[in-house]
Amino acid sequence: MNASHTLTDRAALTRNRSRATDDALFLHRAALEEVDDRLSLVNRTFTSAAIVTGFPQVWGALHPNATLVEDTDTLALTQGAHDLVVHAMGMHWANDPVGQIIQSRRALQPDGLFLSVGFGGQTLHELRACLGQAEASITGGLSPRIAPMAELRDIGGLLQRAGLALPVADSVTLTTEYSDIWHLMRDLRAMGEANALTSRLRRPSGRAIFDAAGQLYRDHYATPEGRIKASFELVFLAGWAPADSQPKPLRPGSAQQRLADALATAETPLRD
Repeated sequence: MNASHTLTDRAALTRNRSRATDDALFLHRAALEEVDDRLSLVNRTFTSAAIVTGFPQVWGALHPNATLVEDTDTLALTQGAHDLVVHAMGMHWANDPVGQIIQSRRALQPDGLFLSVGFGGQTLHELRACLGQAEASITGGLSPRIAPMAELRDIGGLLQRAGLALPVADSVTLTTEYSDIWHLMRDLRAMGEANALTSRLRRPSGRAIFDAAGQLYRDHYATPEGRIKASFELVFLAGWAPADSQPKPLRPGSAQQRLADALATAETPLRD
């Protein structure tokens, strides 16, 4: 990939993640619980799982003996080796999200399950809006501060583009509270989610921007107790590696009964 078109500075991301603290990884643990619940509803015992993650210390607990793979641009997965691949909380930093899903699908055995959880487009929408408005009013411009995150209606289509069958996409939004914008940004750093965009500013921003953003945050997103709210949207994607045993849609024109008969209603032909 051309460096000028690379979204994520991998060296910065690795550095940020190395500074993450265990207590701040509560969103990963919440996501893990959701994934575990969803897997418990699947009538299947998975024996050769792989987990793609930048935080193996958390996600290793999901499945015993799972192969843990770092979420780099090229995934260290063996083709056709797994009956389950979980992509955990790293898709928003991927330079090629479709490529990540395609690589995961290729690692699946026929009828193997791909399951992804990651941040969606509503994540930190409050912080994004306040920082953008504050920076525009003070400097007259905008700089990249928060990784772009796809909307649910768009990201679900990636499953079909990657060749997965029976695709499903849904989301869960978690809301947390902080004393102020500084508290929120400290927590983001402790999560390993500080700015790692290649196009980020390489010089410190003036405090006036953050002070103005903090005031906007209090004005628009404060709780009755005077704290501020931050949203984290978790988007879940699921799809299966194609297999002959999976249900197939009927061929057009192969129906054995008229729809009007099934609905017990009269059929009105359309005019030419």
